[in-house]
Amino acid sequence: MSETENKITFEEFRKVELKVGRILSAENLPGYKKILRIIVDLGGEEREIMSGLAKHYQPEEIVNKNVIVCTNLEPRKFGDQVSDGMILAASNDNGRPILLTVVEDTNPGSQIT
Repeated sequence: MSETENKITFEEFRKVELKVGRILSAENLPGYKKILRIIVDLGGEEREIMSGLAKHYQPEEIVNKNVIVCTNLEPRKFGDQVSDGMILAASNDNGRPILLTVVEDTNPGSQIT
């Protein structure tokens, strides 16, 4: 797909809700080798998010980290669990996900603008 085929309008982009979240807890999701079950504080709201980070991070490594969360995706089922958001990450040269974060400490729930 070419770069011009991927273009979205500014109005389409405005629909994406991105917020700073603080990871409160993380654990391996039973029955899934690649998925962590993560609880994220979004400032007055906690969300359960399933994320494909288990091969690259130990749960205790990411607790208390500030991350960027897309908060308005449709929920997705993982077995009996429902993921209500997506934690954003970039990939390094080896394909390892690198969690997106903020340079300075900020409050959970801060809107990305």
